[in-house]
Amino acid sequence: MKPMFLAFAVVLAFAPNQPASASPLLDQYAQQAKSDSPDFKEFTAERGRDLFLSRHNMGKPETPSCTSCHTESPLKAGLTRAGKTIAPLAASASSNRYTDPAKVEKWFRRNCNSVLGRACTAREKGDFITFMLTQ
Repeated sequence: MKPMFLAFAVVLAFAPNQPASASPLLDQYAQQAKSDSPDFKEFTAERGRDLFLSRHNMGKPETPSCTSCHTESPLKAGLTRAGKTIAPLAASASSNRYTDPAKVEKWFRRNCNSVLGRACTAREKGDFITFMLTQ
């Protein structure tokens, strides 16, 4: 095996388990998070999990948490209040879920306002996606 190929194979073997297509979006959110908060280091799945599971009570009363529509398991389909099926949030269950930046922003805008009563920060978006990439 050629040394260059071997080095590339080692890098791939130890790369984070995330679709390459989500990386540009996470890079964008990281840049925004750094400009919002100079002490920002990295996104964490733990903070994303907490955001997903917590009751926030600052948005609409019928949607106090992400799990109001998406269930407590990101691997399962959810339901809108109108009864329409929502594809699972986990990247492993919906491989193209985080590949279209415009769609991702559209749903963050709607859902963050509904659940949090405000826009999500870049850090919250990055943490959320980081959590979903581990699922």
